Parts: sequence; C-alpha cells; structure tokens
Amino acid sequence: MNTEAILKGNILHDITHWGIRASIGAIFIVHSLKKFEPSWQEWLISIGIPPEMQLPIALAEFIGGVLLIAGVLTRITGALFAVILLGAIFHIRWEKGFFVSQGGWEWDLVMLAAVLAIIVSGPGRASISHLVRKIPRFLQ
Repeated sequence: MNTEAILKGNILHDITHWGIRASIGAIFIVHSLKKFEPSWQEWLISIGIPPEMQLPIALAEFIGGVLLIAGVLTRITGALFAVILLGAIFHIRWEKGFFVSQGGWEWDLVMLAAVLAIIVSGPGRASISHLVRKIPRFLQ
C-alpha cells in the first residue's frame, strides 16, 4: 500500500506547497510573539488555563512556525497546530458563533483545514526534509 502523497512534478506546485506551509508558519510565529508578553498570562487565567502554559504554548507556536517554514517535522508540527486550533475553536471561540467579525471560529477553521492539508501532504519538495533524505517519513 502506497501511503505517500504524490504531487505533480511542477515547480508551481512546489512553490504553492511551500507557500501554504510558509504562510501558516508565519501566522503562528506572529501570533506567538504576543504570547511571550506577561499580560497574556492574565488572559490565560481568565479563560481557565493555568498560567504555567504560557511559555509552552508560545514556544510551540514560535518553534513550530519556524519548522513549518523550513519544512522539518511538518507532520508533527501540523498535528500540534491542529490541537491548538481545535482548542481555540471549542474552548475559546465556540460560544461566539461562526463569524470572525463577531469573534467566532471561522478563521480558526480555515487554519485547521490548511494544517490538515499539510499533515496529509507532508513537507513537499521545497523543504529541508526533501533535501536531507535520511529523515524518516513519519518525522517529515
């Protein structure tokens, strides 16, 4: 059984694949920067999350964003981001409804779809994992 996602050997496909990874990575990096500020700890407490989770969440988003852009450990990072996004949808935004204009989970759902696509397709050819072929597939 072939479990490898195969993308057509076209440079535009490679650039697009990298662009999706890079844009999701950049979004997580930018959002992580605010999470390093001490005031974010107070917000965590207000939604019922222990303040000790500030640093692990901020680091996961920052380092994960860098890994996605580089194309290393993309599936593992994608799975971690999927968990973060599911938490955002169901724990933080669910009661606000669907529309992002009302603080809803619409944007988080789009991000989740992109992250799931990254998990399925892997790092692609425009990645460090593709260049360093010794990395096992499940770690790519």
